[in-house]
Amino acid sequence: MSYFNVRVYGLLINAKNQVLISDEKSGGRSFSKFPGGGLELGEGLTDALKREFMEECNTEIEVLGHLYTTDFYEQSSFNDSQILSIYYFVKERHPLAVNFKTIPFDFDGEALQSFRWVDLSKLSVDDVTFKTDKTVVELLLKQMNF
Repeated sequence: MSYFNVRVYGLLINAKNQVLISDEKSGGRSFSKFPGGGLELGEGLTDALKREFMEECNTEIEVLGHLYTTDFYEQSSFNDSQILSIYYFVKERHPLAVNFKTIPFDFDGEALQSFRWVDLSKLSVDDVTFKTDKTVVELLLKQMNF
């Protein structure tokens, strides 16, 4: 059975022109992506994004504006679903209380997720794993004139 899997992600850019990347391990795979995740039934897109940032980063965010919605077919790497991803620019309402890493997949103990800042001037499609995220990196760099 095929179905749609709606995902929502936030691009959080700090005052140093760095974007937040999430490194994760799930389903036997390691991957890097923007913070965010799946929409739950009965939930709006921005509410889902706020919930995901609270769950992942323990912080409240403000959604600033829409950047991109998937406009091509993408099969999930984990199941039979078709991925539909929506990306927003966001900002934190309070400083993030997260143990930031400098090396990808530098997990603390049992936690299979870590966060790191990547300079926009050094950001490349190789910093993220999935096709839609790579498209967003290209759009972001173009929009930010990098």
